[in-house]
Formats: sequence, structure tokens, C-alpha cells
Amino acid sequence: MNNIFKGEGVALATPFTESGSVDYDALGGLISSQIAGGVDFVCVLGTTAETPCLSAAEKQTVKDFVVQEVAGRVPLLLGCGTNCTETVVDFLRHGDLSDIDGVLVVCPYYNKPTQAGLFAHFKTIADATTLPVVLYNVPGRTGVNLEAETVLKLAMECENVVAVKEASGRLDQAEAILDRAPKGFELLSGDDGLTLELIRRGATGVISVVANAYPAEFGDMVHAALDGDFDKAEAANDRLAALYPLLSVEGNPAGLKSLLDVQGKAGNYLRLPLVPVSAATYAKIKAFADAMNA
Repeated sequence: MNNIFKGEGVALATPFTESGSVDYDALGGLISSQIAGGVDFVCVLGTTAETPCLSAAEKQTVKDFVVQEVAGRVPLLLGCGTNCTETVVDFLRHGDLSDIDGVLVVCPYYNKPTQAGLFAHFKTIADATTLPVVLYNVPGRTGVNLEAETVLKLAMECENVVAVKEASGRLDQAEAILDRAPKGFELLSGDDGLTLELIRRGATGVISVVANAYPAEFGDMVHAALDGDFDKAEAANDRLAALYPLLSVEGNPAGLKSLLDVQGKAGNYLRLPLVPVSAATYAKIKAFADAMNA
């Protein structure tokens, strides 16, 4: 099975109103701006979406809304991972996955399984669906690292495991996967700041946070790098480089929500336990956005 999730993917944020409900007007505007900005695919209900703080009903409604707004213009990748294997399997077998092109499945968090447990978790999930599966390794959030050997074993034994979103921050681990990946299995960056270097080493795309705010600008970097024009890619990356740490210094999506607020695209509202960034960080993000507009 070939991986269709290539190029610039966006990890779609979930805007909220001041009262705390999902702001569907802002969400629709985000989707429109991202598609107009040239994103290649959309990832809905991932980390940036504050998915753990959405109710089951909200997740369904957000998914349905995004499906309707995207209207088949780009592929849709649905985040559906949790730390209970059977919960994911049940959703894949009985949930509404019409118009979804693949699923993103994060490493089980809190449980801290062994590599054998991680392999069994992902293989059980892959066996429960015919959809393409993208593994999601983000040890800073889950407390466990999906090691290169486990990724490669899954890639070789599960036909529909087509890619890994690699967000460990370890270039050596990414290189180990890229060097030995079977044909058809690809690596996507899970870190905006490392995307250029990962594409240089063979990654085929990214699932991006910053693309929520700057889809065209970040896409210029991604697409130039994929085309092998690294001078152009480096110039585009330099424009955004100062923003990458600002978006994560007080956590994602708190930094992103501040940026979207500055841009007038969404309010600076998060759900507890997340809170807005400090006034100092907000001021730095605003200064960056003002400079980009100058």
C-alpha cells in the first residue's frame, strides 16, 4: 500500500469561543486558508487539536465538519490513537470512517509498554482496518519511544502501515528508519524546526503546526526541499526559524493559539489544563507576525 500523505500536512487546531465551545466559524476559516495556501493534506484530531479535551460527541462533530469543509480537495488523516488498544480497534471496526483516507495512531501514553508491547499494539490496530496507518512517535508526550527497529518491523509485517510521524527529535533515529525502510514506507517530520533536515535525509513530508498560520510560507520551504532546491528551501526556512521555538516554548498549541489570535484567525482560548502563553511570549509572537507582515 502506498503512502498518500506527502508534502505539507497540517495538524489542524481546534478553535474555541470565549465560552469554551468549538468555534466552527473559525475552524472553517482555518481550513479554507490552509487549502488556499497549498497544504497537501489535513490531519484532524491530532495533538494540536487538543483532542484529549474534546468529548466523544465533539470529536465526531469536528470530524464531520472537517470532512464537509475539505470536500475531498486534499486527503484527510484522522487521529484516533489512545492508550487502550481495544478502544482504538473498536473505533476502527465500528466508527464512521467514511471520507477518511487514513489514520494517525500515537504510541500508547502513560502505560509505558515495552517495544514488544508497542509492536503488538500497532499490529493489532493495523489488522483491524484496511485504511492506511501512520504511526506517531512523540516520546516527549507519551513517555515511550517507538524505536527504529520496531518501526521497521511494523513496516515490513503490516502492509497498511505506510509511514511514521517521527517527533522524537532524534535525527539518528530518523536516519536509521530512512536507511532501511522497505519500499512504500515513508517518514514524515513531526517537528517543524527539523523538517528541512529530515527531508534532506529522505523524509517525504511533515505534519505541521505552523502551517495552521503560515501554510503558503511553510509550504514554500517543504515543496522546494522535496524538489531538491535546498537554496530556496533554506531561504524560506530562515524566514520562519525564529517562530518555531516560540510556538513550543510554553507548549503546543498554546503558542499557536496566540499566533492565530494575533492574525485574527482564531481566539486565544484553550481548554484546561492548557492555558494561554505568558504576556512576554505573546509579545514575541506578535512581534514576529508584525515583522512578517511588514
